[in-house]
Amino acid sequence: MSAATPPPRRRRMSRAERERQMLDVAERVFGERGYQAASMDEIAERCGISKPMLYEYFGSKDGLLVACVSRSKAELFEVTQKAMAGATTPEDILWRGMVAYFRFIDEHSRSFAMLLREPLAATPEAAQAVDDTRRQQSALIAGVLGTFAPSAPRRDRGVHADHHGRERAPGAVADGPPDVSAEDAARYMTDFCWNGLSPYLTGEARPAPR
Repeated sequence: MSAATPPPRRRRMSRAERERQMLDVAERVFGERGYQAASMDEIAERCGISKPMLYEYFGSKDGLLVACVSRSKAELFEVTQKAMAGATTPEDILWRGMVAYFRFIDEHSRSFAMLLREPLAATPEAAQAVDDTRRQQSALIAGVLGTFAPSAPRRDRGVHADHHGRERAPGAVADGPPDVSAEDAARYMTDFCWNGLSPYLTGEARPAPR
């Protein structure tokens, strides 16, 4: 009688793969439950690991949240920069950047909405990480605005960029009407920025009507 064939051994995850898995699962759980109701037990169970391993990687639930936000911050900056790099005109730069931003928000809508709903639920470090993400995008957009409105005071460019970060923030999109697409939100913000900066734009820089 031949011996039974042993089951194939499961490939051991690298530390980077395991960390990515934990962050993916944590982002989903935070989005579903909210920060306060999310438990490290559930996150660990969904990952198929022990809770002590989760603490070994992130230290605490707040540390896990900060890691989730930090990853999203880096990814958001990267996709926005890449989108704008393919543009050929100043208006196209702004348009592509806005579309990339709102598409990213759509893809992470539940977790971003949670962060906007519960900014004070976690420690100051987590709240600061959320605010840093908004400021990052505001600074990126302000820099873009400066390419086609160089005479505009940086304070004015910052006001419009900050409006981009606050008025059409992730929660506004995630909790808004389901028929508001990333393109609709981007068109609104592109028009808003152009209209607000019109005193500083030359005739050639003005966008054609959509």
